Amino acid sequence: MYKSSFRLLFSRWSAFLHDMVWVPVALLLAYWIRFNLEPIPSAFWSGMYWLFAVVFPVQGFFFWFFGLYRGFWRFASVPDLVRIFKAVALGVLCSGLLVFILQRMQGIPRSVLLLYPLLLFLGLAGPRLIYRWLKDRHVVLEKSEGVRALIIGAGGAGEMLVRDLLKEHAYKPVGFLDDDIHKQGREIHGVRILGAIDDLSEVVSGTSADLVMLAMPSASHATLRHVVSVCQDLEIPCRTLPSVLELADGQVEVSRLRPIRIDDLLGRDVVALNDEAVHRLLEGRCVLVTGAGGSIGSELCRQIARCHPGRLLMLDHSEHNLYTIDQEMQPIHGDIAQPILADVRDTARMEWVFQHFRPEVVFHAAAYKHVPLVEENPAEGIKTNVLGTRTVADLAAASGVERFVLVSTDKAVNPANVMGASKRAAEIYCQNLDKRTSTRFITTRFGNVLGSAGSVVPLFQRQIEAGGPVTVTHPEITRYFMTIPEAVSLIMQAGAMGEGGEIFVLDMGEPIKIVDLAEQMIRLSGLEPKRDIEIVFTGLRPGEKLFEELFHTSEHLIGTRHPKILLAESREMEWKAMNRMLSHLQDACARRDVDVLLAQLHTLVPEFSRSQHPPVSEGTVLH
Repeated sequence: MYKSSFRLLFSRWSAFLHDMVWVPVALLLAYWIRFNLEPIPSAFWSGMYWLFAVVFPVQGFFFWFFGLYRGFWRFASVPDLVRIFKAVALGVLCSGLLVFILQRMQGIPRSVLLLYPLLLFLGLAGPRLIYRWLKDRHVVLEKSEGVRALIIGAGGAGEMLVRDLLKEHAYKPVGFLDDDIHKQGREIHGVRILGAIDDLSEVVSGTSADLVMLAMPSASHATLRHVVSVCQDLEIPCRTLPSVLELADGQVEVSRLRPIRIDDLLGRDVVALNDEAVHRLLEGRCVLVTGAGGSIGSELCRQIARCHPGRLLMLDHSEHNLYTIDQEMQPIHGDIAQPILADVRDTARMEWVFQHFRPEVVFHAAAYKHVPLVEENPAEGIKTNVLGTRTVADLAAASGVERFVLVSTDKAVNPANVMGASKRAAEIYCQNLDKRTSTRFITTRFGNVLGSAGSVVPLFQRQIEAGGPVTVTHPEITRYFMTIPEAVSLIMQAGAMGEGGEIFVLDMGEPIKIVDLAEQMIRLSGLEPKRDIEIVFTGLRPGEKLFEELFHTSEHLIGTRHPKILLAESREMEWKAMNRMLSHLQDACARRDVDVLLAQLHTLVPEFSRSQHPPVSEGTVLH
């Protein structure tokens, strides 16, 4: 420790001594140039002594004041040049003013005051830049070996990445690819831009690249899929920098490169949000998130906290999940984050929460969402998804909550399982309650979420790591997919733009075959489907549909001011009749009378049907 401290101190004083030596050198050079490189006349030596006596201490003060010795010459850059310029400029101004006050600038040519700062700036900045250039060239000259890396993207991220690569002995950058024709043929830090992204296959062969690095944090998912597909055909590994959202600090380094993930390929381009409207909804408000420890709920907490609410109430009945999100939030948002251990089905507990904290905005994400488990435990699913939602919604209305956002699912459309039917019942209740209260009840509906606890992605990953087989229920089963941040973006936007009673649905593009997802994940792991990892079809599970839908046929689609968000018209029900059905449903849940419970659920949600498509034979293997 003492040795490193001494080395740092020595380097700082060495740099300071270098800079101070340049003060008299620059002054002498200025006089010498002023007199056409001839000897300086004796009449001017007195003025030069006066100028030197003042400028030497003043300049030294400004060198330290502007922090010229905080950085390292090895990494000298534009900010260092700006600091040098400020130190020189202010030093000359102050010195000139002092000399004028002390001896009226007698015997000091005015041209010297122009030449001196220019020469001093060059004397201070030049050696720093030369030192860095020599160090960088030394690294480049040494790089005759190493992993031959081809970089896709010659923008700011690519420039920072190649700069970092040139310092690493493990890599040798062999070229760039970029679709900007104005960049092609040029060089960045001595590395040539060899063509467009479509030339990837030919350039890999021509440069004998060992690795492709994607330095495009804002790359579209279509570009990612194309690059990954070509790399898989060429059997060459591909790494990428994190996305723009992940690169919050803007630092681009080799160490931050990571393998391509499935959500990079299946996710879609970032949905543009009306940040002003979202901030206006949440800033300074007391916001309640139920199910705060779940995949959606925890991301809601993260994004809401960035909008500076007055208080963020994180409510969950799972002690472990609540502890996890609380531990994440406390270091950054501990002044506003409030964990609340509670069950949305516990009316007395929820009454206390609303009376004690008085939330103004509610995001209701608490639900049982795993289709087979809810199918096996229908009473518990309905108690949480329907009756728990009714409890929270009624209390929100009674407490004068401004907005209540219900997190729903595409499985609520023409539901073939208890989970979907229970979420549809919750939608119906909130839509109809909206017309009877000042609280605005808004519903968001979306498809499967990549990376969530119940997603097939972590299941497939575990099966691949275990050597297979990967189990898919049916060769034709398809699902819509979105990332967790994208889903939460929809929820936040819906809360901001909703007027009450709507169902907002993200335009989710084309559905994806689950078997294609499995094959892609196997290839991303460096293996080959059928050859290295088998895919086995196990048959549809209870309550599972081949295809998911986003809208019911009776829900008329309406456009919104957001290009990727659609709107479904609400369907009204007779209020008293609906509450009677819910009472019967509650009684059936209490008695665990599954037959009556399902009959009541069907009455409330007429489109609910547990019929399934014919399953494939159990245990069929993809050959």
